[in-house]
Order: sequence, then structure tokens, then C-alpha cells
Amino acid sequence: MLGRLALAGVMIAMAGPIFADGGDEAVTTFELSNGMQVVVVEDHRAPVLQHMVWYKAGSADEPLGESGVAHFLEHLLFKATDNLESGELSATVAANGGRDNAFTSYDYTGYFQRVAADRLELMMRMEADRMVNVRLTERDIETERDVILEERNQRIENNPRALFSEQKNAAQYLNHRYGVPIIGWRHEMESLDMDDAMSFYSTYYAPNNAILVVSGDVDPVEVRELAEQYYGVIPANPDLPERIRTQEPPQTAARRITFKDARVAQPYVSRSYLAPERNSGAQQKAAALTVLAEILGGGTTSFMAERMQFDEPVAVYTGAYYNGTSLDDTTFSVIAVPSEGVSLTEVEAAIDETLAAFIKAGVDEEQLDRIKMKLRASQIYARDNVDGIANRYGRALTSGLTIEDVQAWPEILQAVTGDDIVAAAREVLRPETSVTGWLMRDDEVTQ
Repeated sequence: MLGRLALAGVMIAMAGPIFADGGDEAVTTFELSNGMQVVVVEDHRAPVLQHMVWYKAGSADEPLGESGVAHFLEHLLFKATDNLESGELSATVAANGGRDNAFTSYDYTGYFQRVAADRLELMMRMEADRMVNVRLTERDIETERDVILEERNQRIENNPRALFSEQKNAAQYLNHRYGVPIIGWRHEMESLDMDDAMSFYSTYYAPNNAILVVSGDVDPVEVRELAEQYYGVIPANPDLPERIRTQEPPQTAARRITFKDARVAQPYVSRSYLAPERNSGAQQKAAALTVLAEILGGGTTSFMAERMQFDEPVAVYTGAYYNGTSLDDTTFSVIAVPSEGVSLTEVEAAIDETLAAFIKAGVDEEQLDRIKMKLRASQIYARDNVDGIANRYGRALTSGLTIEDVQAWPEILQAVTGDDIVAAAREVLRPETSVTGWLMRDDEVTQ
């Protein structure tokens, strides 16, 4: 029995399988009496499974002045517990032929193990243990604080593109925590201590703030029994705070940044616009933006590529990006890397002209049909990966969506019309909601 786990009666509300597009994906969901949601996605083609615990707490939920604590705690949870030595969990997974890791985002923190199907109980026992029984020392704090600072050095400080993106993001979000880097600002990371980590842990690492997703060669009845045994006995946190965040004021003026760094190998222009996320029961606008990103910047046959790389070769690369799976407003972004001899001023003007031309011309129906077929194929291929399946549900559920929303998404994408896409472009691609950034070398002029 886990050290601090109090026995509790466990009751669940079992839902029958929900079948996805084409009946190929069966999902069973239930909730433990302590509030923990469990999602089981069956795929019996290979004797493997993915076991994931998702916490509905990420960097955007951190207290002011403690940026990076969510990611810091993620590192610390690989240390000792009441029942495991430091590093023993990962060593046990590896000894059983599996792999494990964890990740932190704005809206969630996740921990996973991918193992043979007959190792599910062992994974649950260890993961439930660290949900409540982590045991940290001051040495752990010092060591892992150095680790995350070095990680920032490698991923951010040594990468001008990452530094540029960080500054552009901060300019986009003046009030929301999405403007703070997930890894944290260095000066705040340097002061993270035991109290910061344990406060975040005791507040958010509780079953009523967690979602268990198990995908692969599993039986929902067995998953239910094991979830009751290992997770169901963990008490809920009665003081779990509401997930209320500071929101952005209306953005009414275009913003610009110029970032210069001697290490820049290739200057480029990047622009982001505030955009709505996928909302539960109302995903149509996000679907239109998803398809819009493919039409504008999804490869060499995209609208931006044809006009800016081939018709008038002012750019060697163009792209458009949108990821609507977030709890709060997200961004729609475009990028253009200028051709040799083309200035950033010229390539930015070409971006403006191209976006305006698209809105005026509308959507080519043949291209739309090709993109829909591409999206359908990618969704079908994604079912071959138990990791991808579990991630798809975990990201959605921790971002305010439901299983029904996840299941409906493929058909909502297929139902998008050209008029929907142009309407979404008109609404989102407005200068007053944008941040335009120039990434430049030190010796370049801004004209």
C-alpha cells in the first residue's frame, strides 16, 4: 500500500464505448469517486500500451514571480518517493523494456510510460505513488534547478530564434500567462526553492485535477479495477482552486519587435495574430482556421508558396501555423524567409499583399478537397500510434474539450466550407491583433 494513501470507497460511472469516425476507435471513460477521470482507448493490434497521467496545471497556472515552477516540478518528480529511490521509476520502466518521460506545456503537465501490455499494474502503482508521495531534499532542489537553468541555456539562450520567439510571444500577450515562457524567465528560475515546488505539488497534483489516459492493448474492465486499486484510494484535494486566469484586454494596435543577434544565420519575418481556440461544442471556427493554415502555408503547393516562392520569388520559405488545442486564446502565425537580395521590408510587404489577395480570391475548391483528404489520411494514420492516440485525448481534455469534441473533430474539419475559411481569415488576420517580428543579424539595417 502506498505510504500516504488513505482507503476510500470508490464508485465509478462507467460509460459504454464511444466509436470514432468509421467505428475504428473505441473509447471508454469513467470517473473515480475522488474525481479522477479515466479514459481507455482500445487498440489490440500490438501487445503494447501507453499509460499517461495528465494534470490540468501548466506554466499558465503558476503563481506570479514563480515562472518555470511547473516544469521544475516535472523534473523533481523523477526523484525519490516513500516507496521508490531517486531514478527508480525510470530504471524500472527501462528494465521492463519500456520508455518513459514527461512534459510541461502552458495548460498541462503529463507523465507517460510506454510498455508491454502486461505491465500496466506496475506502471499504475509507481505513477500513483508519485502523485502523493514525492520526497525531496534540498540537494534535489539545487541539482534540478541547475539542470533546468542549463536546459534554458541550451534551448533558449543559445538559440536566437528561440529568444526571438520568446520576445514576440511576450509582446502578443500583455496580461495572460501565455506570454511567459514555459521554461520560465531566468531570473525567476534562479530563485525557485523547495516551498515553491511543494506548494505547486500540493495544490495541483491531486486526482480531482488529473486525467488518466490508457491506450493500446488493454481491457477497460481491467483498467477500471486497477485504477480503483491504485488511484481511487488517493483523497481528492478539497481546496483545488478554480482554473481562472487573467485574460488579455482587447488588442487594438498592431505591435512590432526587432530582434538582432550576431548568431542569426537566416533573417526572416514572422507575424502572429490572436485567434480563438477550439471551444467545447463550438469547434467550427477553429476547424476553419486549421484548414486556413494548410491552404496558406501547408507546403510548396500552398497559396503563400505559389505567390511568394514561385510566381514572384521573394521568399525561399513560407509557412502558416495554427494549433487550436489550448484553454485560452491562441495564435495564428505566418512566416517568410526572404530570398537572397530581398529585404525584410520587401518580404513583409509581400506577406501583406498575399494575405489580402487570398481573402479577395477566396478558396480554390480543388485545393480544399485535397487538404481535406490529407487531413483525413493523417487522422487515420495517427491511429497506428498508441502514443499519438493518448496524447490527442490528453491534450484535448486538459484544454477544456470533451471526448465527444475529440470524436467530432474529424467530421467538423470535413464540413468546413470555403466561405467558412474566408470568414475566419477576415476575422483573425487583422493588423490590430498582430505582432510582427523581424529576426536580424547585428549588422543589418532595418530598412
